[in-house]
Amino acid sequence: MNNTSRLRGALVVLFGLSALGCESLPAGIGDALRGSGGAGALDEGTIADGLREALRVGSERAVGNVSKVNGFLANELIRIATPKELEKMTSTLRKIGFGSQVDELETSMNRAAEKASGEATAIFWEAVQGLTIADARAVLGGGRHAATKLLRDRTSSQLSSRIHPIVGEKMRDVGLSRLYGDLAARYNALPLGQKPAIDLEEYVTGKTLDGVFSVLAKEEERIREDPMARTTELLQRVFR
Repeated sequence: MNNTSRLRGALVVLFGLSALGCESLPAGIGDALRGSGGAGALDEGTIADGLREALRVGSERAVGNVSKVNGFLANELIRIATPKELEKMTSTLRKIGFGSQVDELETSMNRAAEKASGEATAIFWEAVQGLTIADARAVLGGGRHAATKLLRDRTSSQLSSRIHPIVGEKMRDVGLSRLYGDLAARYNALPLGQKPAIDLEEYVTGKTLDGVFSVLAKEEERIREDPMARTTELLQRVFR
């Protein structure tokens, strides 16, 4: 199999990320990928350009899914649960009549993640611009989450640095910081109660990033295994 064929195969995976939505990709991408002589006329430079564009569109749609209202809260795959460090506190508070506030604490963590996760788009695009033909080969030779792993390896540090302060801001916006402070104060006032040692901003930041990459990974896996998931006209024409 020649290099062009191998790279076209890699793009089946990477273009699959765009199937997070059912809309067609931006006009002109299909023509650029197919070239003047059809799919067989693709050269490596064009394929590398297509790889970058496909992953850009796919990551934008993944972020769009998680950053909308209920993007985290209603998705059991990525919903943020109360951290285990707070289990003793929240269990005790439920017993003395603060169950609704404990529920609100979990809801607020997910709302903060939804609002903060939109920051990932720009970082993903910066990473995608640097993808090479060698990257496409590595994705093809990797496992079923190779494309997601590539992005995670290259963006996690930047994403964490950029999203962490946004998470803190959104935690304040949705009332999470105030609510947690109030609950911790009530717990501290109880006999033997002691505020748990946890950085809630750090926890929500980590779970936000986990959620974004989990959505990318599941979609990549689905596209690798199910041709019916290649839902756009472009996917059908280029990879028939």
